[in-house]
Amino acid sequence: MGNPKAFLSIPRKEAGYRPVLDRIADYGEVEQTLNSEDRMLQASRCMDCGVPFCHWGCPVGNIMPEWQDAVYRGKWQEAYNILTATMNFPEFTGRVCPALCEKSCVLKISGSPVTIRENEAAVAERAFQEGYVVPRIPKRRTGKKVAVIGSGPSGLAAADMLNRRGHSVTVFEKDEHAGGLLRFGIPDFKLNKGVIDRRLNVMKIEGVEFRTGVMAGRDIGIEELLSGYDAVCIAIGAGKPRDLSIEGRQLKGIHFALEFLQQQNRIVSGASVPGSERLSARGKNVLVIGGGDTGSDCVGTSVRHRAAQVTQIEIMPKPPETCNPDTPWPLWPNVLRTSSSHLEGCERRWNLASRRFIGDAGGNVTGVEVVGVEWTKSSDGRLTMKETDETGILKADMVLLSMGFVHPVHEGLLDCLNVKYDSRGNVATAGAHATSVDKVFVAGDAATGASLVVRAIDSGRKAAAAIDNYLKPKN
Repeated sequence: MGNPKAFLSIPRKEAGYRPVLDRIADYGEVEQTLNSEDRMLQASRCMDCGVPFCHWGCPVGNIMPEWQDAVYRGKWQEAYNILTATMNFPEFTGRVCPALCEKSCVLKISGSPVTIRENEAAVAERAFQEGYVVPRIPKRRTGKKVAVIGSGPSGLAAADMLNRRGHSVTVFEKDEHAGGLLRFGIPDFKLNKGVIDRRLNVMKIEGVEFRTGVMAGRDIGIEELLSGYDAVCIAIGAGKPRDLSIEGRQLKGIHFALEFLQQQNRIVSGASVPGSERLSARGKNVLVIGGGDTGSDCVGTSVRHRAAQVTQIEIMPKPPETCNPDTPWPLWPNVLRTSSSHLEGCERRWNLASRRFIGDAGGNVTGVEVVGVEWTKSSDGRLTMKETDETGILKADMVLLSMGFVHPVHEGLLDCLNVKYDSRGNVATAGAHATSVDKVFVAGDAATGASLVVRAIDSGRKAAAAIDNYLKPKN
């Protein structure tokens, strides 16, 4: 730690966002960047705590104090080397991670944690700009072949780690381009897709093969997978969205959030979508049901479509704006989160449940009847909901369902493999990421349910270690 008192003399400084009127006119990344001098000063605020709770809070176990110190000293390549010892894709998490590390930073107690996430993105960008990121082709191959099904963060992490160990890895992706939800779920204004392509190009040179537009279980059969590869890693994510089965669900204009977001991401990438299939929020009253990150992405995309009005509702109560005694430091705090999209124009409401969809004579949605709810907590901490007398109708020409995902899609690959599921419908594991089918492993949301990009990367790394151990010669 070069400056042990920096946290006292240097205030937290964030790069901030581009001006609202500028950013809603395009799909460029909304976050700005600090210059190198400011970034180094921000890194100097790290206190190199005796117990680094940031390291404890990070799912992949990034060793923040070490690479923060390297950044402070201007040792950018050293910082990148330390960071990538535990994180495969810091350019992804530096942009889209909610920064669990910052929430457990000791300086968070005073409300000004180290800007760890922004520092991470800066290190990754500096590494690519100055050529520290070079393909590292394995010096020897084991002769073992591994199929990775899915190219989201867990699949990419598993493929990267397995390739480093000398196995020949083929990644199968059902969509036309690799990246999974990084590419088709997260809007470009949060993650430019050139950032993904840049990393994929490195992985390809290193020897990872990508086969896109291939649906495992259909375009490549189960027998071919099991006989042609020494191990299979399922990393298909949790793709089954939670539906809202209430009266009027069949009305036109009601869509799952990912339908909306995936189409827009394809349009931004240059894909042509027929007008009859185009999901446009232009001039419409948009209602987003669900208060999470995906719902926030729907808000930002609707604003860029030039929606007349955007409303986001959540069935849960509004969280506290700063501190929540139920989730004290260093735990992940359940507090109000306001994204860049919310700042662009959105009405947010809480404690509302949807009772029925309302439509016109042509079968188009025109509104949603909602009812207020109250939550009470029992002695064992369980929340119970009951409806109130408050009812109303929210006008809506487009409704986007963003209530999360229940489990991976069972139809097709998983059912054909005949894997076992757990009580929540996720792929069950028998320890060390192994499924009930021999030489078939699982990583990421397909095993855990929908979670964070950083947790998916951690799961992919651990699945790769389990597969590598499985493939090692047994003496």
